[in-house]
Amino acid sequence: MPDQPHQFSKLAEELISDLRQVPTEEPRRQVKRATKPLAALVEDLLQKHRIGRDAPEHTIRDHWTQLVGAANAAYSHVVTLERGRLTVHASHSVVRNELFMHRDQLAEKIRQLPGCQEVRHLNIRAG
Repeated sequence: MPDQPHQFSKLAEELISDLRQVPTEEPRRQVKRATKPLAALVEDLLQKHRIGRDAPEHTIRDHWTQLVGAANAAYSHVVTLERGRLTVHASHSVVRNELFMHRDQLAEKIRQLPGCQEVRHLNIRAG
């Protein structure tokens, strides 16, 4: 005896429901997919959003004062790291210009931190 019952096509299910005079409860365009185990789904989400795991952004935030200096660190902070692009918000225009002028050297210093080799470019924004 098979574990899974036979799956009829959508057209066959509609014909059977019409024959039995039972309305179909599923939308016509709904696509049925195989059910995934919850544990695997939760683990994928934990990895994707780095929940409970050390992220490169955390390492950069911990070393931000040593990287840019205390004066610049007071007016700027690391926001996100996506596809090799580190986004930094600077609340003062002078600090933003200073970080912008030295962004290549700063990216090189960040790549030397453990777990931060994927940083290729800095995106410095006012904020």
